[in-house]
Amino acid sequence: MKNLGFASVAAVNQYLRFAEDRGLDCDQALQVAAVEQSQLAEGSSGITGMQFQALLKNLIQQSDDPLLGSNSGDYVQPGSYNVLGYIVMSCATLGEAIEKIVPFEKLVGDMGTTTLEPWEDNPDLVLIQWNCAYPDPEVRPHMVDNVFASWVNFSRWLANNETAAPERLLLQKPPPSEEQMPAYNQRYQEVFHCPIVYDQEINALVFRRDLLDIPLRQPDQLLRKTLEGHAVQQIKSLETEDAPEIIREIKHRIQHQLTEGITRQDMVAESLNITSRTLQRRLNEHGYTYQQLLDEVRLESARKLLKGSQMPIADIAHQLGFAEPRSFHRWFKSCEGITPGDFRDS
Repeated sequence: MKNLGFASVAAVNQYLRFAEDRGLDCDQALQVAAVEQSQLAEGSSGITGMQFQALLKNLIQQSDDPLLGSNSGDYVQPGSYNVLGYIVMSCATLGEAIEKIVPFEKLVGDMGTTTLEPWEDNPDLVLIQWNCAYPDPEVRPHMVDNVFASWVNFSRWLANNETAAPERLLLQKPPPSEEQMPAYNQRYQEVFHCPIVYDQEINALVFRRDLLDIPLRQPDQLLRKTLEGHAVQQIKSLETEDAPEIIREIKHRIQHQLTEGITRQDMVAESLNITSRTLQRRLNEHGYTYQQLLDEVRLESARKLLKGSQMPIADIAHQLGFAEPRSFHRWFKSCEGITPGDFRDS
């Protein structure tokens, strides 16, 4: 089965806000997807792609709403895109913001990839294409609708321009039935303000090149550079797209332990209903050691706590399982090249 990577808490919460407002049973969806509340806690790395796909499928089936994808796009917020959302907020123009999607979209999750290129032979038009990574035929078209609706809604807010619109929306899915067509047309016009073309080879927005020059409401070059530096570090801490699900799950269990100041391999193995020897063998099969994964989780957590909280460094050291702050200082400096205090002040 294809590895679907992960989905950030921010991406999950956009759908859950929509579901709660629509009166859907979010607890049922989380249970069906085997998502624990700890996976949605602040600072969590998120849930697996398989869990996200299962969660969306349950919400789709509960709602029986053929327009769930575009409707949930109304619930986009800057935080829906994790750090990427705040990076694009600090850009000077819409074009500059769009260019930030490609290098940093993995921070939102592994749901798909974006490309930006000229459209056919028309130099006045640009095509922004999104390639959905999820295979479920019921989930996939809703995700495509959600991504494009979220992009358009967020872009209009960034530019403080409610009239800006693409030239057309290209969709791979077939057109709706004659009975459903009026509802689709009404909703898509509300969101996109442009013609919709079905049965296409790709999913993409086509828009005029001059829209790239629209200024955004809160440009801040210094803040953008700072956020990009933070985003680069986050990207480095993420596993590669092909990382096995078992590795992601082990890291999730380690992270859960760290919230209680504990770091024990035997407890991770027990939570997975396997022995420590079996856990070590599975790690070896994929070229990992337990200490390597522990260090990766610790470093990601340390960065977030140092930059995103006022927690004393001694308390951070304790939460990450270090016996004393000096050990944490030495370890962090060996990983980052600077002390925890210098990292917090940078």
